Amino acid sequence: MTDTGAVYDLEIGGMTCASCAARIEKRLNRLDGVTASVNYATEKAHVEAQPGVDVDDLISEVVRTGYSAALPREEEAPDTDPAYRLLRLRLIIAATLAIPVIALAMAEPLQFPGWQWASLVLATPVVTWAAWPFHRATWLNARHRAVTMDTLISVGVTAAYLWSLYALFFGTAGMWGMTHPFRFTIERGDGLGSIYLEVAAGVTTFLLLGRFLEQRSKRRAGAALRALGELGAKDVAIVRGGVEERMPLSRLLVGDVFVVRPGEKIATDGVVLEGSSAIDASMLTGESVPVEVGAGDGVTGATVNVGGRLLVRATRVGSDTQLARMAQLVEEAQSGKAEAQRLADRLSAVFVPIVFVIAAVTLVAWLLAGGGAAAAFTAAVAVLIIACPCALGLATPMALLVGTGRGAQLGVLIKGPEVLESTRRVDTIVLDKTGTVTSGRMTLVDIVAASGEDEREVLRLAAALEDASEHPIAQAIVRGATERIGELPEVSEFQNVQGRGVTGVVDSHAVIAGRPSLLADWALHLDDELAAAFARAEDEARTAVAVAWDGKVRGVLVVADQIRRSSADAISALRGLGLTPVLLTGDNEKAAGQVAAEVGIEQVRAGVLPEGKVSEVVALQQQGRVVAMVGDGVNDAAALAQSDLGIAMGTGTDAAIEASDLTLVRGDLWGAVDAIRLARRTLGTIRGNLFWALAYNVAALPLAALGLLNPMLAGAAMAFSSVFVVLNSLRLRRFRSAAPGVVE
Repeated sequence: MTDTGAVYDLEIGGMTCASCAARIEKRLNRLDGVTASVNYATEKAHVEAQPGVDVDDLISEVVRTGYSAALPREEEAPDTDPAYRLLRLRLIIAATLAIPVIALAMAEPLQFPGWQWASLVLATPVVTWAAWPFHRATWLNARHRAVTMDTLISVGVTAAYLWSLYALFFGTAGMWGMTHPFRFTIERGDGLGSIYLEVAAGVTTFLLLGRFLEQRSKRRAGAALRALGELGAKDVAIVRGGVEERMPLSRLLVGDVFVVRPGEKIATDGVVLEGSSAIDASMLTGESVPVEVGAGDGVTGATVNVGGRLLVRATRVGSDTQLARMAQLVEEAQSGKAEAQRLADRLSAVFVPIVFVIAAVTLVAWLLAGGGAAAAFTAAVAVLIIACPCALGLATPMALLVGTGRGAQLGVLIKGPEVLESTRRVDTIVLDKTGTVTSGRMTLVDIVAASGEDEREVLRLAAALEDASEHPIAQAIVRGATERIGELPEVSEFQNVQGRGVTGVVDSHAVIAGRPSLLADWALHLDDELAAAFARAEDEARTAVAVAWDGKVRGVLVVADQIRRSSADAISALRGLGLTPVLLTGDNEKAAGQVAAEVGIEQVRAGVLPEGKVSEVVALQQQGRVVAMVGDGVNDAAALAQSDLGIAMGTGTDAAIEASDLTLVRGDLWGAVDAIRLARRTLGTIRGNLFWALAYNVAALPLAALGLLNPMLAGAAMAFSSVFVVLNSLRLRRFRSAAPGVVE
């Protein structure tokens, strides 16, 4: 593509299955100078167009294919989206009208004189207006010589409704006082005394429920990108001509100098000109330890300044920032993920043509055999009605409803049925260390006292001094001291030496806590034992704080992100599910190996930068592995989207959670075990539902074709298959967590 070409992302409307996306993509690629990729999951088309191809040409081509297209607009929340609201309205009205129709047909004592005509009045809006999305999609598919689940729905509903009209107006079903017994016995006859309005209305309602659930899930596809966008600062204090002025972030240019005060988000990527501070990048990197920065150091937009005042020169703005690039990685990974076509659609692609052929052959055979037009038509309609996809339509949404509901009780959120297929194939699980295997919170893990010093006293005086600081490392020391000692003494003359430590007076002692360089300013140096402890902590990717008072170094405090108590057992359980765990961390190999050994992981990817996580997932996939990824930071979002199964810790960032397929509300790895077990169990239930739903059809089709099954019995068989699907799905309510001590 030349430099003068254009790239468009179009929002596509009206797609109901993956074949719709393939059809639009094929039509767009037929245009000269156009390369298009259409994603059914995100309902978007990514188009690269050569000069001379206008966006209106692209939109017109999509419209001629039978769908809608438009340039991206600000995404509406599901509750305010007109299409979503209309679908919900269709479902509510269909359910309200269909319930009495089904009750009247199935319970003979309720059948008052003229009940069948009341059923017709109630069912007609359901079959026409509420079922319109299915009829419209069927017509569009027929124009392109294709069949999908919509074809099954439309044909089944229409056949049941039209036969009911015929029986009411030209048969005996419309007689005043007629009753409609519900029985399973096979009765040969012309079927003109039976109506199937409950089949038409019930199928429509159940399938609208499934469509509603699917749309609700798909409307959240862009939430990861919104979460990323919301992380950044909204305004900035720019210094121009020596004057500081706060203005919208959009007015910030490369080269501008801006001020960042303690507690504020850094507006964009830049370089520190003046000042020193600690930067909390946990929302962006997932790493819990703040990074010390000073003049000449680079800083990243959306991170938080937790220390002193900084003066920063902007080096990247807008779409060039690291935050924007992460958003782009998430979008590309989501768009590139192949969405498997629904199993029911694959079945219908073969099943529907076969049913049409069987129905036509049945009609002709009966006519040629002299069975009469009424008997021939009855047998043909019985074939169509037994193929009515009521149970097929219930198979996925019912299992998903029960499975996801049970998951929510156990702290596992499954975003949609497309997630379940991935859990069956996954053989490798990548675990981000910080916030996943570890707690993501700094904790005091060791106290090393100098020879002749008391550990409790070292901790007491250091913690009293650190209590005046808001730094996360200081707070970890204070929490550790409070748990071990209790109340701490007061501090006076407190001073914060940016990036190096703190000083103050505690119990008449001049106390210093911080880096060895700060102590060296006071001519204080660590002895060999303390220096070794300090170096050992740094080798293990831990943070060490030297403590001195009254002219002598008294000890070293070690703070680290602690391994979760549940991690080792949970990882063992993941192995039991057939998964190979891989630890992913930015720590050095020695520190990473120590953590891996403690939790029982053999494969380690150490020294991985935030932007390299996607590459690690891709590398595993290129080895033929099917990869699940567990993470909690914004920098994990792209890797979660790229992986075959993304699992986010609920204690992590919104961007990571929204980019994932599964969310663990409990926030430990036992949640991952339960998530995969439950997802696999739910997928098995769906497959079982689909198998038995189809088996009913296959078994009954020959009976219907031979005239041994009248349409009423066909409707009964389909009703029974629906009951079976519901009962089979309800078994998921008995699913239990593998985690010890989980209250259910």
